[in-house]
Amino acid sequence: MKTLAQFIQHKRDEAGYSTKGLAKECNLPISLIEDIESGKELFLAVTVRQNLAKVLKCDPQEIKVLEKDFSTYTVSQEIIDSIKELILNGAGGLKCPKCGAPLVTRIARLYDLEDNLMLHPKAHCSKCSFHITE
Repeated sequence: MKTLAQFIQHKRDEAGYSTKGLAKECNLPISLIEDIESGKELFLAVTVRQNLAKVLKCDPQEIKVLEKDFSTYTVSQEIIDSIKELILNGAGGLKCPKCGAPLVTRIARLYDLEDNLMLHPKAHCSKCSFHITE
């Protein structure tokens, strides 16, 4: 089976586009096309997948099956607890433990019934389905 990088590169060559030409036709940054073709990008946003499929004249599902499936990866509770602690301590630049993309983090400030402030770290991945809600 081909990798996502090989598939996109093959389809691009087949369609006669340069990397820059494909990026322009898909209305995507050339850096994203380069990252896909070098194997750095393993999971695509739906709109990126659809744009690529339209320009490369293939079904979006052909691309999706080659993407990395992060939904099957489990993250240990120790790692989640560690990320929560880092968020509460103000750490920035955290990466998703599933795919390595940047985490979007915040601290929810809630009050209990006795009006005591409770801080709850929250996070979600900017690329895959990973999230921390409690």
